[in-house]
Amino acid sequence: QVQLVESGGGLVQAGGSLRLSCAASGRTSRTYTMGWFRQAPGKEREFVAGISPTAGSTYYSDSVKGRFTISRDSAKNTVYLQMNSLKPEDTAVYYCAARQGVVVSTTQGRYDYWGQGTQVTVSS
Repeated sequence: QVQLVESGGGLVQAGGSLRLSCAASGRTSRTYTMGWFRQAPGKEREFVAGISPTAGSTYYSDSVKGRFTISRDSAKNTVYLQMNSLKPEDTAVYYCAARQGVVVSTTQGRYDYWGQGTQVTVSS
């Protein structure tokens, strides 16, 4: 089992920045690909960014590419999502997720563990 706890969400003005963190505990010795997803009110949960276990590969949705950066600190068992140039349409609950293996997936059903989510609100 792996437990994931997100932090760093909040209220920010358009154009501002936030950094989300996801701390993992439990069986972190296994190889996990990490992902960030988000869900806006009335919408389905969508993939935002993913990173391979060695951080050699990263993937982003088109809507955040060039503005968001995913990274990981294996020594701290923590994954980060740096969000810059935030827009009101980025407002959502952001979830951290983990899946065993080395391949990043954009499909939420392929992730084994999920955090509780952290709210990000971008005002115009």
